[in-house]
Amino acid sequence: MKSVYVPAAKTLPVAPSRGALSPLPLPAVSLSGGFWGERQELNRAAIIPHAVSWVTRLDGLGNLEKAAGKDKYEHRGREFADSEIYKLIEAMSWEHARSGETELSEVMEAFIDELAAAQEPDGYLHTLFGRPWQQPRYSDFKWGHELYCFGHLIQAAVANHRATGAVKLLDVARKLADHVCIMFGPGGLDKVCGHAEIEVALVELYRVTDERRYLDQARTFIERRGTGTLPLFEFGQAYWQDDMPVRAATVLRGHAVRALYLAAGAVDVAVETNDTELLDALKLQWRNTVARRTYITGGMGSHHMDEAYGEDFVLPPDRSYCETCAGVASNMFSWRLLLATGDPQYADLIERTLYNIVATSPSADGKSFFYANTLHERTTAGEAPLNEDGVCIRGGSSGREAWFEVSCCPPNVARTLASLSSYVATTDADGVQIHQYAAGRIRAELATGALILDVETDYPATGRIKLTVAEAPGTPVSISLRVPAWATGATLNAGEGARPAGPGTTTHTEAFRPGQEIILEFPMTPRFSWPDDRIDAVRGCVAVERGPEVFALESVDLPAGWELSDAHIDTAAGLREKDGTVTVQLVGLNRGPTGPAWPFTNKNDTVTADRAQAALVPYHSWAERGSSTMRIWIPVRTPHLP
Repeated sequence: MKSVYVPAAKTLPVAPSRGALSPLPLPAVSLSGGFWGERQELNRAAIIPHAVSWVTRLDGLGNLEKAAGKDKYEHRGREFADSEIYKLIEAMSWEHARSGETELSEVMEAFIDELAAAQEPDGYLHTLFGRPWQQPRYSDFKWGHELYCFGHLIQAAVANHRATGAVKLLDVARKLADHVCIMFGPGGLDKVCGHAEIEVALVELYRVTDERRYLDQARTFIERRGTGTLPLFEFGQAYWQDDMPVRAATVLRGHAVRALYLAAGAVDVAVETNDTELLDALKLQWRNTVARRTYITGGMGSHHMDEAYGEDFVLPPDRSYCETCAGVASNMFSWRLLLATGDPQYADLIERTLYNIVATSPSADGKSFFYANTLHERTTAGEAPLNEDGVCIRGGSSGREAWFEVSCCPPNVARTLASLSSYVATTDADGVQIHQYAAGRIRAELATGALILDVETDYPATGRIKLTVAEAPGTPVSISLRVPAWATGATLNAGEGARPAGPGTTTHTEAFRPGQEIILEFPMTPRFSWPDDRIDAVRGCVAVERGPEVFALESVDLPAGWELSDAHIDTAAGLREKDGTVTVQLVGLNRGPTGPAWPFTNKNDTVTADRAQAALVPYHSWAERGSSTMRIWIPVRTPHLP
């Protein structure tokens, strides 16, 4: 296919044609140091190279190399192994746009060459299906993940084109998407993939190419979902959101990542087709899911067996799954709703999820990861069950692992961190909106000229964010700043003295001058957070938060001889903070040398107890000091404890 494209005008992961807010291109926001700037650098230097080494070592790239030939070969890895290559291409593409990284760019080009060579003449591209010795194409919509892999390839192609202007991978994606439209469009297979992903990808390809059939096919998949095209399943049709039409659902259910990818794609379809009914349904699903089925960390998914949402208020901390990929997908869903509506509540959830799920997954050296993000770890990490390749068989939560048989999470973290600056700020007809706070520079091209803001902050260590105007149009424009729901007592000073700001959005409008400063101050006093009493699993417990960070009690910080299960918190003693360290007053049960023969009694006797101060740690940093137990929800001291 002859290339007829030109480099994209905007380097954007999501580029809707309409909405309340317009996203800024990645190069328009540069992060410099601080919490997120350091993690972006860790991603470039460690996370992406680590992931590349594993997909190469485990022959995921070899699958593509062999698929390009005619010889029989043994497929390595899971049915969705191709998608990990595609997510890494996306990550490397965004990293190229962010930093101009050349070494990774060379790896990326080699990957693209391999997959282009593996594409079939009719556009099909999957290494597990379709050859004489393999299962036929489209013979397993439950678990085959063909359309899922196609979706990640298309997203990678869009990212690569927008970041570099190259068209080789975009040509592959178009040919593949044309194949999908033929196979699953009018008169084709009346099916959907067991794992949503193709929908969000087809809409973004439409936005790049202006080919309406890609948008129409995405809409077809959305409308087809819930009509029973997938077979009966032990976890129920809700597992893959095939139990009811998307428009009829009032809450997300089933497999969390599948549900969130589908919701993100449905928002894209609603926006591009101006379908307000569909958009309203998705806003309702988001609202109910956040109110009833989301953990305090922003994590989603309370079932281990099916990686799925529980029923309303079923949020057990020790059985929380909170897959890292679900955190990534949650941000995809929330970001699209934020762009469509401008409502800051979506940015609040993005912030919570970034700090407490995305930042929690990778280790400090970027070479191991949590797959699941539990809120209560009862046992120290033992030896992980590894296969013959040294890969963790299943992603647990008691310790980070270098790689997994199901390795979706590390590449998802990589592509998220590489494109993180896209979540920071937006524009509208009036000016600029800042949604996430990180040190760096924001450059917005407005109708009246450029507005450039330098951001100085060490947030969330402190709550001070200083904006300095480096360049302004000379005509009145608005700077809007998100004030998180927790930040009661925030202030804004735009040169006329501090005034209350908040929660929601605070806006200052004037003809700004270079050198002018705006200072936003958040109260960062640590606070207790109490659960809704309908959450049975944590009734009688309390959590501690400071700013956007959730804190945890880790066993390594307990006094010698204490067990995490015996530690209660004395909320009447309050919280203390010094030099960024949050401490609590604990009451520890003293059960003696032996436990009871029967763990139930008809008495409520006073037991002996010890008291001690203990430091809490930000949840995202737990398990960095060796094997430990941990809990976020801490039982509250009751009257029968001395």
